[in-house]
Amino acid sequence: MPEITIKDIAKQCGVGVSTVSRAINNHPDINQETKNMIMEVIKSTGFVPNNSARNLKRIDAKSIAVLVKGITNPLFSDMIKVIEEETQKKKYSLVLKHVEYYEDEVDVALELVKEKRLRGIIFLGGYFFHSEEKIANLTVPYIFSTIGMAMSENINRALYSSVAVDDRKESHGMTSYLMGLGHKAIAILSAESESNSIGQLRLEGYKDALLEAGIPFDEKLVRQVEDDIEHYSMENGYRTMKKLIESGEKFTAVYATADMLAVGACRALLEAGMRIPQDVSVAGYDGIDVGKYYNPAITTIKQPVREMAETTIKLLFDIIAGRKSYEHIVFPAKLVVRESTGPAE
Repeated sequence: MPEITIKDIAKQCGVGVSTVSRAINNHPDINQETKNMIMEVIKSTGFVPNNSARNLKRIDAKSIAVLVKGITNPLFSDMIKVIEEETQKKKYSLVLKHVEYYEDEVDVALELVKEKRLRGIIFLGGYFFHSEEKIANLTVPYIFSTIGMAMSENINRALYSSVAVDDRKESHGMTSYLMGLGHKAIAILSAESESNSIGQLRLEGYKDALLEAGIPFDEKLVRQVEDDIEHYSMENGYRTMKKLIESGEKFTAVYATADMLAVGACRALLEAGMRIPQDVSVAGYDGIDVGKYYNPAITTIKQPVREMAETTIKLLFDIIAGRKSYEHIVFPAKLVVRESTGPAE
């Protein structure tokens, strides 16, 4: 779908481009009725004024954007730092945009492309479920980083690039590790139950491991985090764990699908008088620093953050330069055993 321009708005309203510009800039030298008509057309068409076009000499067109769902996750903070370093080396500017969990990241991206004259986009975190028709509106190169394996199966893989770990496989590995310690009643704190989301893939890996070991799947031990606060946060881990404890369900291990959830879960368990790992083992996912320095240190699946970030930004610049069209890269993660897990008693 072609991009709507200020000329299109002027033509539809039957006025000159300068009149539309005065309406957009709230200039006093314009009839109020005309201004209202123009603004109504702008609203109905979804036109976003290209602010950067007003001062092309001042604004550098060499910009890329990073759209982040889950801005509180330290994993993304570490990745953004690496991406920013590599972007500066290329003498590009970086636009960082936080996308709320309820927002449509493609709509946010489309607006940014118009406003900032972007050369490329990196999507970090969250889950992605859009049609080919919708993402076809993105006219600049884009990469899905950390969520590549969670992309909809209905989307042609030639339409996008991705850098990620295999969340389902790595989650299977963590669950198998806990079962290898003798745990059978393993609770899981999960997020985002939508099809092909990262949370769903990690839940499916957990189910795969149980099935493989012949352990019945118990729906009551699956706890979805609360929707009204940041999904992957310590507070959500704490609140979700408290509810599980209060339910009276029996478990000897807890697998939180993010380290931030695991830290919050530990706090709830300790407040309830449970010892970690003597009474309950706790495991996380991501490998962020907070898990290493928490007491007890959290056993986790460590994602290769620096390598993923470096690969993401290098691939984006390769696509911008025309050296590549698209690519899908899957990194192996690593099980890191620390103090929070032990044998089932």
